[in-house]
Amino acid sequence: MRQRLIVPGAVAAVLALTVPASAAEAGPSPGAPGAGDSYYPDYGNGGYNVSHYDLRLKYQPKTDELSGTATVLAKATQDLSRFNLDFALGVKQVHVDGRTAKVSTSGSHELEVTPAEPLSKGEKFSVVVRYSGIPSEVEVDGYTSWQRTPDGAVAANEPESAWWWYPSNDHPSDKATFDISIAVPEGYKSISNGDLVSEEPATGGWTRSNWRSGQPQATYLATMAVGKFDVTRSRTESGTPVINAYSRKLGDEDGAARASVERTAEITGWLEGVFGEYPFSSIGGYVPASGAHFALETQTRPFYGNERFKDGTDVSVVVHELAHQWYGDSVSVRKWRDIWLNEGFASYASWLWSEKEGEGTAQEIASEVYESYPANDSFWKVAPGDPGPENQFHAAVYDRGAMALQALRNKTGDKDFFRILKGWPAEREGGNARVGDFVKYAEKVSGKSLSSLFDTWLYKTSKPKKPALGGDVNAAERKQPKSWEEIQAVHGAHRH
Repeated sequence: MRQRLIVPGAVAAVLALTVPASAAEAGPSPGAPGAGDSYYPDYGNGGYNVSHYDLRLKYQPKTDELSGTATVLAKATQDLSRFNLDFALGVKQVHVDGRTAKVSTSGSHELEVTPAEPLSKGEKFSVVVRYSGIPSEVEVDGYTSWQRTPDGAVAANEPESAWWWYPSNDHPSDKATFDISIAVPEGYKSISNGDLVSEEPATGGWTRSNWRSGQPQATYLATMAVGKFDVTRSRTESGTPVINAYSRKLGDEDGAARASVERTAEITGWLEGVFGEYPFSSIGGYVPASGAHFALETQTRPFYGNERFKDGTDVSVVVHELAHQWYGDSVSVRKWRDIWLNEGFASYASWLWSEKEGEGTAQEIASEVYESYPANDSFWKVAPGDPGPENQFHAAVYDRGAMALQALRNKTGDKDFFRILKGWPAEREGGNARVGDFVKYAEKVSGKSLSSLFDTWLYKTSKPKKPALGGDVNAAERKQPKSWEEIQAVHGAHRH
């Protein structure tokens, strides 16, 4: 995913995210207005952790009016006099533990909530926010993550999209479970994450769909789409339900979109052979008539902009977004600087798919990409291990990030390399991680010192010498298996 928004400022407001002992002795204090992320200082909030979001929504496609009641279940991590939520729509009322709370706004998307009584460290509490507005009219620094379509709307973007449709602690380090209930006029359908628990008529000619995500989910990975969708259902070979949806407003790209996304079950099964057991209870994807070219790994149900399919099928992007379900969704970044843990691995998965399909080995692709960028190209000035917010979705994070994995594969050999790819998401399932955590894990599994390799590929701002991609590149190509069946024999057969 390469779409992003950079919101400047507020650095001074989050210089200190811990309460000094003297302040703690003085009594409850406000939670920090940011999660301490150096890339986006005012994203997320301090002072509490969320365990669950319950969103009960009603959306009118013709007017773009969204109304909702969000119930947020959380636990205080300090004595709190006040706390923030990230939100940009108009708020009608807020209750904390059933009592009316004072509310004010700060900056572009900060909702400051003062409960009737302070909250004690370790205390579990509930926040109920009633709100309404027209999301497409809300812009933050001239930007919106709310995409209007000919038949409705979509909330999908990275690193933020929650502000436009629900209040949250909007940082991937604070993951939670979700229940999302959406009422739409008859004839429309809503799409969201996880399992479709129920879909039934509501009063006044509306239909309400109830979606549940029972595994931890980052806020930006929550999605909501409303439109006139055709929905298909199937199962993977291991029995995981698959729900795909396509807007009836798609044009010539409809066939290519379906031919690509309908391979979701097949690709998910193949990825289980690479990354291990699928970590969630459902899978699928959706293609609205959004006019967008980017795709996003929204958990269990990736978003695909219809422009991706204007020139024909694009199975590679489906592989990429599904690979994120392990790398990025189940195991999420601790800070946004760790984005390589998402994009480098999803990009490499597409290279492995090419290898499996007999359309070029990962080594051949890595060599071709390496040769395509001259030493003086700005591509090599971006460090995938810490690219900076302005380069968070730069091609180097994807392509050089994938080359780092090919270099790792050549260094460790296929047996240990694929043990690493499977073992990492199993060990970290449902949690968060830093780049350094992965380096240590790879060293533990392989028994090799890898700090120099990762420093070369993830942090140096110059083009590595060709041997860094695997010594004698031609020799490396000769040593790698010539078919995916041989590779599977090396690192473990597909369990299906």
